[in-house]
Amino acid sequence: MIARRHESKLILEDGSVFQGYSFGTKTTINGEVVFNTGMVGYPESLTDPSYRGQILVLTYPLIGNYGVPGYEKENSLFKYFESEKIQIQGLIITDYSDNYSHWNSKKSLSEWLKEYKIPGIFGIDTRELTRKLRKKGTMLGKIIHNNKNINFEDPNKRNLASEVSISKPITYKGGTKKVIIVNCGVKHNIIRAFLRRNFTVKMVPWDYDFTVDKCNGIILSNGPGDPKKCTKTIENTKKAMDKGTPILGICLGSQILGLAAGARTYKLKFGHRSHNQPCVEIGTNRCFITSQNHGYAVHAKTLPLDWREWFVNNNDGTNEGIIHISKPFFGAQFHPEASPGPDDTEFIFDMFVRAMKK
Repeated sequence: MIARRHESKLILEDGSVFQGYSFGTKTTINGEVVFNTGMVGYPESLTDPSYRGQILVLTYPLIGNYGVPGYEKENSLFKYFESEKIQIQGLIITDYSDNYSHWNSKKSLSEWLKEYKIPGIFGIDTRELTRKLRKKGTMLGKIIHNNKNINFEDPNKRNLASEVSISKPITYKGGTKKVIIVNCGVKHNIIRAFLRRNFTVKMVPWDYDFTVDKCNGIILSNGPGDPKKCTKTIENTKKAMDKGTPILGICLGSQILGLAAGARTYKLKFGHRSHNQPCVEIGTNRCFITSQNHGYAVHAKTLPLDWREWFVNNNDGTNEGIIHISKPFFGAQFHPEASPGPDDTEFIFDMFVRAMKK
């Protein structure tokens, strides 16, 4: 239990101060403050590389009550996490439960944060904080402990994808067909999804020239930050498109695919980070509930004539997917692999498998 409460505070770039209490590691950090409205799934969310450089606000009022699972592996991947470590800069919640109960839990959330030297604050009115971020847009912030100050820093000025990628290719053995995943911050459940479909998965760094390898298809993974920073990935995607190799972009990967096609991207006011984003498929008018984590989007009106919008967000009308009208290139702004969240759109992976067989 947290026997003694140590005060800590969150300061936003507009001067707002939110006073709370420390859990996890007691330290001072900075980052971009974003919110996620999901009820469950914090072990998966905190290990999602797309949160690199961000201070994450969880709006659900009670966090930590089911603890954190262990580090069991399957196919050389952690079974219960989406990467090898916690990726967030810091965590902001309302009520923290140090007493946890779950058949699979091994430790408390606070203990887990301490392992990776990540600070957390509880006792903050996350409803008020979220309303401010929705009204004014995503802001820079800093967690201050022991009045040790630090400057604000915009992580999106860095190439965040390069920070969460790998240094050399890794192969996960499966069947005879091979798919290349360009790791811009890939979630492990994307790898699991194709291993389940009996594919051999070759995961390569963000700047790797994947056009020199023989494969059945290419996946541009999710990841953090501004897609325009991934210049080498964009260049290699253009070369792969010239060859006609089937390409699937997921989240950041969809934005990279859009940039390679000649479209423009832009930053959303406060992004989409939740497990219940409604997306409508253009043409069928079918609505799917999707898991999302992104702060940038493709400007659909800038797509070339041989591309079209595939999905649109039913909340704000922003683009959620693009598809080429005749070639096997398509991108989903949401996460078909979920983890956490619904897997209603996992059929996109099967659609990609069919495209690779042609």
